[in-house]
Amino acid sequence: MRDLRHHVIVCETIAELDATVADCFACPRLVAWRERAAEEKRAAYRDETYWGRPVPGYGPDDARLLVVGLAPAAHGGNRTGRMFTGDRSGDFLYAAMYNVGLANQPTAVHRDDGLRLIGARVTAPVHCAPPDNKPTPDERDRCSHWLKTELDLLTPTLRAVVVLGAFGWQALLPVLATSGWTVPRPRPKFGHGAHVVLPPTVDDRAPLQLFGCYHVSQQNTFTGRLTHDMLEAVLAAAATAAGLPGRRS
Repeated sequence: MRDLRHHVIVCETIAELDATVADCFACPRLVAWRERAAEEKRAAYRDETYWGRPVPGYGPDDARLLVVGLAPAAHGGNRTGRMFTGDRSGDFLYAAMYNVGLANQPTAVHRDDGLRLIGARVTAPVHCAPPDNKPTPDERDRCSHWLKTELDLLTPTLRAVVVLGAFGWQALLPVLATSGWTVPRPRPKFGHGAHVVLPPTVDDRAPLQLFGCYHVSQQNTFTGRLTHDMLEAVLAAAATAAGLPGRRS
């Protein structure tokens, strides 16, 4: 296993990036927490072997749309090894992605359940499950090079990004500003339904359409702050902006 605490490996493909992310040990607090959660399992999953490692992004390497969350859940992605898989937040997200034509099925239970994303990829600015779902600013910044690499590798096809929640929005904008797009000053504020078009600063970039959406956390979905219709509306608009056919249920 490669130890990435003291150096960064350059990745030339999405497949290489995904494999390398899973070997990262850069943040001691997150390493300890993800491994502790994998040992002290939730009772419902006591017979399962937890992933217990950083969770890479998921989706094709020619995605036109990127969905950016926050971080894996301790008993969701940290258990299953796939973003937004095995918890209620993922159930909510993938059902909506299926309804707008971005996934081949509405459920995500484990890594071998047959889920396939269509023209879209999901990722997060922090790849390890954090205590209380709250990464520190240092952990966010230490993980940002993975997000920058992912954006660079998706550049030939990427046309739109949906950001789930204010944390992802605040984490993503500085990375976009150093990855070939112009971010307005003052920086655009996060809000559900926010939409900003970022012009490129280098020749190999296309304009990037950035969309804001409330996070698919249980706090938001259980209280009705974020409904299926609200999420599907943002995903459908982003899919259209990305040049994907999409559909509404």
